[in-house]
Parts: sequence; structure tokens; C-alpha cells
Amino acid sequence: MGIFSLITGIPGPSGFGSASTAEQVTEGIDASNLTAIVTGGASGIGAETARVLALRGAHVVIAARNIEAANDTKQFIVNGNKAARVDVLKLDLSSLKSVRAFVAEFNALDIPLNILINNAGVMFCPYQLSEDGIEMQFATNHLGHFLLTDLLLEKMKNTARVTGTEGRIVNLSSIAHVHTYEEVIRFDNLNDQSGYNDKKAYGQSKLANISHANELSRRLQEDGANITANSLHPGLIMTNLMRHSSLLMKVLRVFTIIFWKSIPQGAATTCYVALHPALKGVTGKYFLDCNEMKPSPLARDTVMAKKLWDFSNKLVKSAQPI
Repeated sequence: MGIFSLITGIPGPSGFGSASTAEQVTEGIDASNLTAIVTGGASGIGAETARVLALRGAHVVIAARNIEAANDTKQFIVNGNKAARVDVLKLDLSSLKSVRAFVAEFNALDIPLNILINNAGVMFCPYQLSEDGIEMQFATNHLGHFLLTDLLLEKMKNTARVTGTEGRIVNLSSIAHVHTYEEVIRFDNLNDQSGYNDKKAYGQSKLANISHANELSRRLQEDGANITANSLHPGLIMTNLMRHSSLLMKVLRVFTIIFWKSIPQGAATTCYVALHPALKGVTGKYFLDCNEMKPSPLARDTVMAKKLWDFSNKLVKSAQPI
């Protein structure tokens, strides 16, 4: 898999490639016995992921900050698929309080959980701190998902034990994980405004997504849990994620149009990793265009992944609203 495959859409070893859509990679898959949470499922590739999972029979919970938009997406899904099972719950990943409230509300539904898709995020936003006093891109893209996953893990383990069905956790990262700060993860000065760079901060958070999935995978295997954890790059897609840099991206797209995907193509790798039977037991891997790829050496650094895990735990415990 490389530039040629990306441009041409020629399938890789999985039988799918950059031109494949979410519907195509899940064709014939029966997910009627599965329940999935999709963060950021109100729009963009999150909404398409929710739609296709529901189309394959899964009970989908859209976790979104904008409830009105999420309900519109739910209605759109149901209008196209009367049998769709879709619920909407509020979740603001930049707020650890909101994450905890979401988990409490989800647990109150008393339903199983097979699939967790950590899809939501912010991109290239100006410097700001979350309500917990943490740099916003790191707080939203990584730390919120870190806590969410941790709080839902026992539910997923129990579901896997009771049903005998493998659970899957999917972290959406980005090829931008290669472009981060010189110190890689700013463990000692995460909130330093003077050295803030919106592109590098985004890359830092996306590197954290891969490292989180890898370390989680290691811990799940050590625990003997029937759950996999993987990460992926969905591709270049023009969505609301780019609202802080829409003009830049529109100009860039003119010169790089051959590399961009449609939303159905952008959701393909997520749906492939979440549902495809070929990935049973596959864990701790990184995917691009529905095929396993090697991320950067930094993303494969096991020592850093463990350090990030401990750092994230410490932040969650010590973070105070500003």
C-alpha cells in the first residue's frame, strides 16, 4: 500500500482500498447481535459510521456534544432504514465531568457493549484550555477518550464474557501523528501557551490515540480479555472537523484533490476494523485504507505508550475545572 494505491484505489491484501466505501467493506456482515457507541456520530464520518453499523443491524448509540445535530442524524438513519436501532446521548469529550455523566447514562440503559468507536475530535483549534484546565486538542482527542474507554471497559469485558463475542475498540487517529512537537508528547509542559502550535498539538493528540490503543491492547491481552484495540487513519475528508482551517484546507484540496476521499470512503476503514470477521483476534495494529500499515516509529514506542498511560491517569485524577 502506498501513494499509487491511494490514488488509484487498487485494493490491498484485505481486498479493499482507498476507493472502498463503508457499505462495501461491511457487505454481508450481520451485526444484529452487537451494540456500538460512536463518539462524534452526529456528523461527518462518524455519522456515516453510525448509519452503516445500523444498516448491518447493530444497535448504535450516537455520543455527541450537539444533541440537536445528533437527533437529526438519527432521524436521517431511521428514514433510510426503518429497522435501525439508534439512541442519542450527550457527550462533550473536552469535559471529564461530561464523560462521567455519559457513562452513567449509558450504564442506566442496561444494555451490552461490544464496540467502542472513539471517533470524535477537534482539529487545529486556537490555543485554549478545557474546563479541566488541559490543552483543548489533547483534552478532547485523547484524554476524553482515554477516560471514556477506561470507564466502559468493565462493561465491555462483561459483555464479551457473557456473549462469547469479541469486543472491539477503535481509535481514530491520523497520519498527522508524525508531525508533533520536538519533545513528542509534552509531558512536562502540556499547557504551555508560548510554545503552542495548533498543527503540532493536533499531531500530538493523534499520536496519543495510537499509543493509547497499543498500550490498551497490551493490557487487554495480559488480562486475557476477549477485546481488541486498534487505531487507524481514515484519510483526508472535508468535514466539520476542519472548521478551524476550512479556507486553508479548501485551498490545499485544489492541489491535492487526488488524495481526498468522500465521506462514505472515509468511514470505510472504521467500519472495516469494527466489524469485519477477517480481523478477529487482530489487536494493537494501525490501519489505512482498510489494510494494516506501520505507523511511525514514535507510535510504536512501547516505553512512551506506558508513560502516556500513566500521565493520562494522573491528569484524569488531578484535573480541576478552570
